[in-house]
Amino acid sequence: MVQSGIEPLGRLRLGVNIDHVATVRNARGGRNPDPLRAAKLAEEAGADGITAHLREDRRHISDADIDGLMEALSVPLNLEMAATEEMQAIALRHKPHAVCIVPERREERTTEGGLEVAQDENRLAHFIAPLREAGCRVSIFVAADRPQIEAAARIGAAVTELHTGAYCDAHAEGRFDARDAELERLREMSTHAHSLGLEVHAGHGLSYDTVKPVAAFPEVMELNIGHFLIGEAIFRGLDPAIAEMRRLMDAARGR
Repeated sequence: MVQSGIEPLGRLRLGVNIDHVATVRNARGGRNPDPLRAAKLAEEAGADGITAHLREDRRHISDADIDGLMEALSVPLNLEMAATEEMQAIALRHKPHAVCIVPERREERTTEGGLEVAQDENRLAHFIAPLREAGCRVSIFVAADRPQIEAAARIGAAVTELHTGAYCDAHAEGRFDARDAELERLREMSTHAHSLGLEVHAGHGLSYDTVKPVAAFPEVMELNIGHFLIGEAIFRGLDPAIAEMRRLMDAARGR
C-alpha cells in the first residue's frame, strides 16, 4: 500500500493513471474498454496505486468509474481534480486515500501546467482543509517553481507533485539543452520541496526514455504515469508495459 512520509532512497512507488482507457471507451460509448478492469490489471501487475482524474466535463473518467474504483481497489486511489465545490463534495463523499489538486481548462487536451498556488493561497488553504480533516492525503500539482512549491507547503499540503511535462516535451523534440535545464530544475526543486517537509511526487509525459533520470532523484517517492503506459499496452499488454516501467524505475534507484 502507498504510505505517506518521506523516505529518501527507498523504493519508488508507481501510480498508474487509467484516464485514457476511459478516453477510448468514451470515443465510441458503451462499457469497453473498462477502466476498472484496467485498474485491477495494473494492480496485479505491481502498481502501487491508481490515479484517475475526474474532470468537470467528464471527458474520460466518470462518476460511476470513481464509485467502482473506490469499491474494488485494494491499492490506494489518487483522485485528481480541480479545486471546485463540486469536486470537493465528491472527494468528501468518497474519502479516497489521496486527492491531487490540478489546474483544469476546458479547451486543453490534457493538464498543461502546474497549479497557480502562490496567487491563490487563501482560497486553496480553505479548500483543502476539509479534505485533510477527512483523512485524505492532499497533493498539489505544480511546476518545478520555487514560489509555487513554497506556497503548497504554506497552505498545508502533504505532497507536491512536480510537473515533468516540459522536460519530457524537450526530450521528444530533440531540444536537449532545454531538456537538461528542465531536468536540473526538477532536481533542485525536488530537494527544495523535501527540505520544506513535503513528500515529493512527479509525473506527466514520462516514458521509458525519460523516466530514469527523474526516478533517480532520491527525494522523489512516487511517479504517476498514465498516457504512455496505456498507449504501450496496445502493443505489448498492460502487465508487460507496467513491468518494464517498474524495471526502469528500480534500476534508477539501484535496486
